[in-house]
Amino acid sequence: MDLTKTADALKKRGYEVSCFNTGAEAAEYLNGKIDGMTVGFGDSETLLQMHLFEMLQSHNDVYHPKYPREGKNFYSTARDCLTTDIFLLSANGLAETGEIVNIDGTGNRIAGSLYGHKKVYFVISRNKICPTLEEAAYRARNVAAPLNAERHGYRTPCAIKKDHCYDCKSPQRICSAQTIYWRKMNHTEMEVVLIDEDMGY
Repeated sequence: MDLTKTADALKKRGYEVSCFNTGAEAAEYLNGKIDGMTVGFGDSETLLQMHLFEMLQSHNDVYHPKYPREGKNFYSTARDCLTTDIFLLSANGLAETGEIVNIDGTGNRIAGSLYGHKKVYFVISRNKICPTLEEAAYRARNVAAPLNAERHGYRTPCAIKKDHCYDCKSPQRICSAQTIYWRKMNHTEMEVVLIDEDMGY
């Protein structure tokens, strides 16, 4: 996939953009850029596959809801992530025209991406990229959400049938809110790291 069109569209929307052939290259880049900082993570299979938590933990003060510290749980760690210098997350969909789409159940990932940090990094692999905003939003709801629900072991209709969103009323529903980032948020540095490799959901 040629990432040039998507990168150019993102730049026009105010983002810094970096492109890499592999997740390993992107991880090395981020490990070099983020040093001596407090770092928060949003839940992301892409970031887990890149082993970024382990890499950054050696020279940063890192918070990840998946790995709460002693005396902490998911929710208290998620709150800690909201006030870090750096916040890292991925996306459920990215349009070639530059709009980013995320769906969240608890809200900590979306909340962390919108305000409160010196810099936010969106780490997005090529399988998340769609030609239009409409297709990116469809992907977020009907491709990424079912796979993520299954990953967490939830028994939602989409996870069980592995096909599409059922707009269910399940208490385990993970699509409580959908956010469209039309452009970079004001007064916050934001960088999109594009990876020419399939990763995550």
